[in-house]
Amino acid sequence: MKTGLIDHDRISGAIRGAESKTSGEIYCVLARSSSSYFFPSAFVIAVAMLLVSAVLVWVLEWRWYTLDARNLVVAQILAFAAALLVLWLAPWLRIRLVPKRVRYERAHENAIKQFLARNIHLTEARTGVLIFVSLAERYAEVVADSGINAKVDQAEWNGIVAGLTVSAREDRLTDGFVDAVKSVGDLLARHFPWRTDDRNELDDHLVEI
Repeated sequence: MKTGLIDHDRISGAIRGAESKTSGEIYCVLARSSSSYFFPSAFVIAVAMLLVSAVLVWVLEWRWYTLDARNLVVAQILAFAAALLVLWLAPWLRIRLVPKRVRYERAHENAIKQFLARNIHLTEARTGVLIFVSLAERYAEVVADSGINAKVDQAEWNGIVAGLTVSAREDRLTDGFVDAVKSVGDLLARHFPWRTDDRNELDDHLVEI
């Protein structure tokens, strides 16, 4: 996903417009990354080095050459230390070494963390919705509180996420958030229409972390 130039005013306007039709609350968060991935990438490198070492020892034994165990251990330690230094100096490389499943798990955990940290779960009618994007993982998610999930099918959330992901991939992140906000607002208005005693419980802007 690309960032492009984020138009915060457009997104804030979309949130206010959507919430004018519903008693629900919409909150948007954009994360550059959901983890440093230092330790997962180091683990992947360690496993790869052990496998390579095992194959190397087998090949050398097959060719009737015995490798001194102490030399092997020293070589492994030095190689691993060099690999850790590269990971430390090149953070962009870490996520490329981590399986997609792990990246998505970290992004999902961050989405839930943001949902709780921003008090979206504390709205009066439990009708808060988080629209979350994590750029490094190419991940988007809509997290809805219990009052909404009981009435909205997961397939509808999936459709909103799919559109947001496509927009982000095409460097139209602002458009993606605006469209997602409007779609979420329409769903909320259908099940939780605006009330005369409704009050704004969450900030109407995009938060970047």
